[in-house]
Amino acid sequence: MGKNSRERHKAKRKAAAAGQGRRAAATGQDDPLGRYGASGVPTQRQLADQIIDQAMFARQHDDAAEFDHCLSLLAAGPGGAAGLQVVNRALLTYLLREVEEVWRRGWQPAELVRVARREHAARHGRLLVDAIAAQMRGYGAATVDSRWQSQLTSLDAKVWWEHDDHYPTAWGERQGLDRSAVVAIMIDVCFLLATLPPIEQVGPMPGTARPTRTTPSADLDQRVLGRVRALLAKAESTDFPEEAEAFTAKAQQLMARHRIDHALLIATTGEREQPVTRRVGIDNPYEAPKTLLLQVVAEANSCRAVWSKRFGFTSVVGFPAELESTELLFTSLLVQATRAMTQAKPSTDRYGRNTTRSFRHSFLTAYASRIGERLEAATGGVDQEVAESADAAQLLPVLAARDDAVRDAFNQQFPELTQQATTITNRAGWASGRAAADQASLHGRESVTPR
Repeated sequence: MGKNSRERHKAKRKAAAAGQGRRAAATGQDDPLGRYGASGVPTQRQLADQIIDQAMFARQHDDAAEFDHCLSLLAAGPGGAAGLQVVNRALLTYLLREVEEVWRRGWQPAELVRVARREHAARHGRLLVDAIAAQMRGYGAATVDSRWQSQLTSLDAKVWWEHDDHYPTAWGERQGLDRSAVVAIMIDVCFLLATLPPIEQVGPMPGTARPTRTTPSADLDQRVLGRVRALLAKAESTDFPEEAEAFTAKAQQLMARHRIDHALLIATTGEREQPVTRRVGIDNPYEAPKTLLLQVVAEANSCRAVWSKRFGFTSVVGFPAELESTELLFTSLLVQATRAMTQAKPSTDRYGRNTTRSFRHSFLTAYASRIGERLEAATGGVDQEVAESADAAQLLPVLAARDDAVRDAFNQQFPELTQQATTITNRAGWASGRAAADQASLHGRESVTPR
């Protein structure tokens, strides 16, 4: 049994044990262990916790009748309005505890929201955004990694409610849901978080981040990446393919040269640098060809990538500067590909059926394949220049060592991988996609002969 499977089973056993251990009290039976004090009667909060545990147990075992019974108890609340507030607090506390636990298993805010939307619905994602905002209240901004901060900003994770005891009620009013639906969604999200497997820890946990010192290589990275961002922004905004081609080509040239300069600077200054992992979200539709595009861009920048289909992200392993270049170029090329794809007009098949989906899937697959060919050629050209340069004796061993380090880190993190073949069913989409990739040339303004 793999590590992920063991963790999932562990989470399920935990839920089962909690449910079984509290079943007696939740159903009003005796208290033989005396856990509730001399009276042997649970408090409202203890009773609410027991019912939540039992709902999780029923959710795990697909016991619809028991789950509905628990929902009705939680929706009604023990003891009137005061009891409802107790249940509200218990539900939110349970949810925040699961958020903290899943962070310890390597998950980050944007990834959690994405998987909640994929596994359930947009409402579940919105609930999780609020839970993340609530949990982040316990951490000072200076102790939170900048990439976490960026995710929180992108999610617009803010505490908008006045008091935690009123949160489920306020959220239900915002979403136009009755109390039973709110409770069901909260239990669904808790169960999802409890059963997510551990993944690679990427960056420091909230509360543990420390200010990073500025290094010569970091200064170089920021200067070059600023120029790259500006060029790619121009490539994305222009309506003229020739201009987009020139801007993208210049950006790729900068990134290729920067990889060499960065490696040399690291070697000469004695800075210590190790490969790290970055996860990039891949959303529907057409996930497979989008992932292929990210993989070819990663390989061109001396990184390695693997797709986690269920969770909607691709893990990219490489050195920090190359990871930044990979994500920048991938994002820009995806914008350009999407624009070209939507402008292309698929035709109906001979039976008059709409072929938009197969056309676009084939379009993006061909686009990614062709971009990969062109990036490989561009990288080969730069490598040849390095081999013929006066610094070859110093540079080649440094670059080879960095490639080996990335490969070793990737293989250690992902020792068992499966491959997935891509099927092309629309020739017109394939041809259009390759033509669009030729327009996104990475070699400057000269014309390109399509293959």
